[in-house]
Amino acid sequence: MKLSTLAAVLLAGESALCAAAIVRRDAQFLQGQPIDAAGKGGPILGGTNHQLDLQNPDNLAQQSTDAGVVPNLKWSFSDSKTRIFNGGWVREQVIQDLPQSHDIAAAQQHLKKGAIRELHWHRVAEWGIVYAGSIIISAVDEDGKYVAETLNYGDIWYFPKGAPHTVQGLADENEYLLVFDEADFDKVGTTFNVDDWISKTPKSILAKNFGVDVSVFNSIPSPNPYILNGTVSKSKVSGAPAQSGNASFVYRTLKHPAEKVPGGGGEFRKIDSTNFPVSKTIAATFVRLSPGGLRELHWHPNAEEWLYFHSGTARATVFIGSANARTFDFSGGDTAVFPDNSGHYIENTSKTEDLVWVEIYKSDRVVDISLGQWLALTPADIVSQTLKVPIEFAEKLKKEKQLLIK
Repeated sequence: MKLSTLAAVLLAGESALCAAAIVRRDAQFLQGQPIDAAGKGGPILGGTNHQLDLQNPDNLAQQSTDAGVVPNLKWSFSDSKTRIFNGGWVREQVIQDLPQSHDIAAAQQHLKKGAIRELHWHRVAEWGIVYAGSIIISAVDEDGKYVAETLNYGDIWYFPKGAPHTVQGLADENEYLLVFDEADFDKVGTTFNVDDWISKTPKSILAKNFGVDVSVFNSIPSPNPYILNGTVSKSKVSGAPAQSGNASFVYRTLKHPAEKVPGGGGEFRKIDSTNFPVSKTIAATFVRLSPGGLRELHWHPNAEEWLYFHSGTARATVFIGSANARTFDFSGGDTAVFPDNSGHYIENTSKTEDLVWVEIYKSDRVVDISLGQWLALTPADIVSQTLKVPIEFAEKLKKEKQLLIK
């Protein structure tokens, strides 16, 4: 071989290796740039929040299967306005924050030891779960039966529309998730605070109503303190029946067995009217997905799915029909909503940490349909012809929902 020909071959080989290296180097989604492995896209030269870009590589078109127009389905509590009080704080996610959430609003609420979320009621139902510390809830139903119980991690409560209640912190610091079956939760006429009402009622009427002197009401606080400092309650309610059985507003999640998970990828706990009868308008799941695990491809035929990611990192692609799909990245403190009947999965993107989240439905039941089970229960030759896959694949599909796949 001539030296010139050899040099040309070596040069061509070197160019090919350099080109391959460039292709490998140019996939820059994880560096916060919308550039794929083939060189499509380009660097962001204008203003951008680079930290958000790094947290959301799928917003930069990392998933090549995304297509069409899918609205934003994600909101982080870190983007919410936090209101602080002497005894704690609260931050909300309402429809103005996440317009695609038509059914559900939510809040994170924090109470110091002894702090009280003032006595109040709502025009909508309230559902809550404790994820830090310990609290006392107190409430009364329409029959005059009361509840006054201590709740710890994982414990849940449900207050029907109009049920008066309050919450008090027991540990040094306490926090919980609140969920409401009304997306526009902040509109007037949704929440009614007792001190607000009493301060707007003539003292003569108050005295007549309670059979006391008007001077009793000389120190009524200004309207809507919302959260106020206090001392831990030591009083016991007596002389009235306590709630029990199916009428109870409290559900001890971790004292009940988890659902069977054939896929072996974690724990799946269902909390709805089938095991928590009073919860007629909000159904939920409490999920722990193992590192690298997958919440199988599925959809919900009866309601939107609202989600709160408590810890870990996740990815989910939402298919809304007509070839429209979009992938989202999630971490602790994020909320999301998946439209009813939209196909989706949730993947734990961590190799070492469990993914923990809560699913909420404005419904009396948790209902889902598994893609795998549907295909398994459809004639194999039809599946094969439709998807252009080997019939052997269709014949071996598992006929049982896998739920969480490890």
